[in-house]
Amino acid sequence: MTLDPYSSWTDNDLASLPHGFRSDLYEGQVAVVTGGAGGIGRAICMLLGRLGAQVVACGRDQAKLDELEASLEGQGINALTIQANVREPEEVAALVDTVWDRCGVLDLVVNNAGGQFAAPAMDISPKGWAAVVETNLYGPWYVMQKAAESWIQREHAGSIVNIGTITGRASIGIPHTAAARAGAEGLSASLSVEWAPHQIRINTVAVGVVRSPGLVNYPQEARPSFDHNPQRRLGDVQDVAQAVAFLGSPAMASFVTGETFHVAGGEQVWGEYWALGKPDYFRIDEKPDFG
Repeated sequence: MTLDPYSSWTDNDLASLPHGFRSDLYEGQVAVVTGGAGGIGRAICMLLGRLGAQVVACGRDQAKLDELEASLEGQGINALTIQANVREPEEVAALVDTVWDRCGVLDLVVNNAGGQFAAPAMDISPKGWAAVVETNLYGPWYVMQKAAESWIQREHAGSIVNIGTITGRASIGIPHTAAARAGAEGLSASLSVEWAPHQIRINTVAVGVVRSPGLVNYPQEARPSFDHNPQRRLGDVQDVAQAVAFLGSPAMASFVTGETFHVAGGEQVWGEYWALGKPDYFRIDEKPDFG
């Protein structure tokens, strides 16, 4: 890895990075991005705003939200930030109601808020387990249910893009994340069918390891896994943002729903991720002896 995995683009960088979309793709649309002040969230907010959307970002830290709103507006983006914890259904309901009241419409919801920590399974407390599952599974459920309710009541089509991770394989060191993300992916697929009659599309972006300050939450032992994918490099927050912009747009992806779209350098087909480092038991250093 030649790039610092713990750094990412500045907001000025994000505002000028090339992309593959027409500049008015989201003109007149309102997009809610949960966890908008984080590394991936900022990239999503910036790109959707550059494409003409009014961006509504939510999060728990008001100071970070204020800074994000000022930065987006400094780039000429119509932005609004609302403090809300997606783990609290009452705050989620207030968030969606506020968007309709202040913006007059809601077109796209991006469930980006998430959080986890690496630890051996035996060391995860009930409180730690609940915190991760509530953030990564309950939170998206509350947001999706409330957004869909608002669309169905108004007979308004809508799109949801959930940010997830690679599932269907072992995630040693983050079992709470594995459980929650797999649940959220299954939930998204199920709801994409149930709500299809209401013109609501739901898709998931399964993200591999991307260069972001959030990687500092993982120990140094995890670093050898950061580029363990067929492309042998880290991803970029802009890669994720462009996947969201594609899937979220009715002009680009009107016939795409129930999909899990991998932005992982192929890690879903080859690679290993060891959040706590690779145990000696699983190291294969000698050629096999076939007798």
